[in-house]
Amino acid sequence: MTADPTRILDVATGYMASKQLFNAARIGVFRAIADGAATPAEVAAATEHPERQVRILLDASASTGLLTRSDGRYALAEDAAEYLTGGPHDLSAFLNFLELGSFEAFGHYRHTVDADEGGTLDFDEDGWAMFMAGVMQYNGLHARGFGEVFETSGATRVLDFGGFTAGWSIALAQHNPELTSRMVYPAESGPMLTPEIEAAGLSDRIVVEAGDTVTAVPGGDHDLVLAIHVIHRFTDEQNRQILKNLRASARTGARLAVFDYFLDSLDQQRALDARHAAEYFNFDGTVVWPEETVVSWLNEAGWAFSHYVDVPGSPRTLVAEAV
Repeated sequence: MTADPTRILDVATGYMASKQLFNAARIGVFRAIADGAATPAEVAAATEHPERQVRILLDASASTGLLTRSDGRYALAEDAAEYLTGGPHDLSAFLNFLELGSFEAFGHYRHTVDADEGGTLDFDEDGWAMFMAGVMQYNGLHARGFGEVFETSGATRVLDFGGFTAGWSIALAQHNPELTSRMVYPAESGPMLTPEIEAAGLSDRIVVEAGDTVTAVPGGDHDLVLAIHVIHRFTDEQNRQILKNLRASARTGARLAVFDYFLDSLDQQRALDARHAAEYFNFDGTVVWPEETVVSWLNEAGWAFSHYVDVPGSPRTLVAEAV
């Protein structure tokens, strides 16, 4: 053989690993061994599921490194213990959405590829509950990670614009006591944002104002501007206007943090972004934009692209400076 087909097979069978992870989380495999290593029979008894199926799920999870296996007993790897056992950072609701929402939607991906026609969100009441629970849980991971890795030294006045959760402003404020945030969000978001801010004890440092994301010009001389999960929801023309409006609200030298997925121009494309480019468009017609398109908007609006900040397991932050 002149080339190894392993990588192709790993990608091609990736949906099998996804389904196994979804169902291991769903029936409580990881929670069943949260207190220590266990055998398949013990996990089967704890989850009330057939031992044969539990053994397959345990071995599949061990093959991906989420579990370790020794002398027939399975134990949690660090990431599984943190995110799959029902604790404060648990991702089970997001995995449930990926299986019942996103995975099911990929059934029409052939049509999406052939017709370049995006999907539409179409849920009943239970479906919307599943969608919101999963997406908001994943956003919590994004916000925490962003707060931990994004450097805010030297900034004091934050403009948080156009997203749909206060998590990012809260995370930054918790890491930097010098920051105050002005959140300009669509009017319908207000009732969701205020309780988050109050629960975090930050009502004196984070204020919320209503403003249409495309047309509002917040004004001011902010030194840090956040555009969180904004650009994938809007058209080329709308994003050009949004970035111009944000530049008009920032002092020269201010930083802009655009948190989203990107089709980048690096030698090795980041896999999570490329996968979400398909997922977003296939699921509801929203767009993961190419980096070169975003940079052209920035240049036109008076921002200069600087660098990316990676957030583990999450979208990246594209950082630009007001010129």
